[in-house]
Amino acid sequence: MLTGAIFLHDAFTYTDKHIDGVPVAPLALHPERGGPKNLPVVKSYLSDLEDSEQSELCEKPHLVIVGGGWGAIGVINTLKTGDYHVTVVSPETYTTFTPLLPSEMYDLCQEDIMNYYPKMCRQDVSITVIQSREHILNTYSEAISQYAEKKFMHDGVGLITNARVAAVTPTSVIYTKKGADGKPESHEIPTNFVLWSTGIAMNPFVARVSSLLPNQVHRKAIEVDAHLRVKGAPMGEVYAIGDASTIETSIVSHLLDLVDESDKNKDGKIDFEEWEDMVQKIKKRIPMSEEHLSRVRELFDLYDSDADNSLNLNELAVLLQEIGHKITALPATAQVAAQQGKYLGRKLSKVARQRSVLAANGLTTEAGVDEAVSSPFRYLHLGSLAYIGNAAVFDLGKYSFMGGLAAMYAWRSVYWSEQVSSRTRALLMIDWIVRGVWGRDLSRL
Repeated sequence: MLTGAIFLHDAFTYTDKHIDGVPVAPLALHPERGGPKNLPVVKSYLSDLEDSEQSELCEKPHLVIVGGGWGAIGVINTLKTGDYHVTVVSPETYTTFTPLLPSEMYDLCQEDIMNYYPKMCRQDVSITVIQSREHILNTYSEAISQYAEKKFMHDGVGLITNARVAAVTPTSVIYTKKGADGKPESHEIPTNFVLWSTGIAMNPFVARVSSLLPNQVHRKAIEVDAHLRVKGAPMGEVYAIGDASTIETSIVSHLLDLVDESDKNKDGKIDFEEWEDMVQKIKKRIPMSEEHLSRVRELFDLYDSDADNSLNLNELAVLLQEIGHKITALPATAQVAAQQGKYLGRKLSKVARQRSVLAANGLTTEAGVDEAVSSPFRYLHLGSLAYIGNAAVFDLGKYSFMGGLAAMYAWRSVYWSEQVSSRTRALLMIDWIVRGVWGRDLSRL
């Protein structure tokens, strides 16, 4: 019965009937070409004239989202339908969390590969982690880090800390570690599989964008301001979020603008009243500086080296530079990307709704729009989670939670709830059930 219904649906759905009468924009079939490589420039799509709804949509501002990660999903889910003509360019999506890789590899060997190659797994397979820091999960609480290390020891996963990889050969990994005399010593581990997981680097596209823009000096990401606008790009036209970007932390680069705005009597110095005004302006430009600017009077007195009850340019430069060095950049995590995406989606929706009002007040995309409709982005840390092989750990700031199956299912609940749609939740649940009943898919190994 079900099979017959499927065939009946297909018979009435997929047909060539009336295909000649479907309107198609000429530019969609024969796009203009341009750029250094004379590539097609997409200005119209085949579906733009498909019906009245699509025709109206193609007249809306065109929003191009490059990438399909948590930031992109956050933007798409927050945008009001119909406000923009949206195009998403992404070869694949990245809306999954990566478990702690050594634990996942251990589970793979013990739960699945063991069934096929029991002798080899027991005698010939070992897993070793080389960590440059003193502990693993070093951004979590000490209790969580110790719990993870004890679990590695229990599972037989080798852990080498305070070591740096010097070379990787086809048959071994060479690393250095300080010996008892404090001098670096070279060690070698035989291997036939190496998983390199040492942080993030610029995506080639991101690196290309960064190289073409002025004022982009960060080596690992595109630098953006507190409104997530790309520095050096036309104001209000290009934004960057997620691990492709990093919010600027340098305050001293704004020194001259801040002095010009806060120096009321134009004497070239900043008295305490002007310093209080400057602090408020700094907090608006770089919200992550707030916790370092709470002691306003104490900072003023500390850097007033000549005790003249004012700060000259040199004193201000030293003060702002040292505060900038204390600001920690946001981590390149899914939580940060998702919050940035939702923030940007809400802001763009406000811009779309208030476009006529903004234009009447002389505000265009070039300046002032972001400040008029939204405050700067502020990150709210909701805690960190990590899966460590049939167990999980939660770091919620003041509270930590770690354990076996109970923690693992709690982690899976959060993982499941954060999926981007009902479809991905259903697929994830099916994957878990298939894994539990039949094990992992080893066909690609």
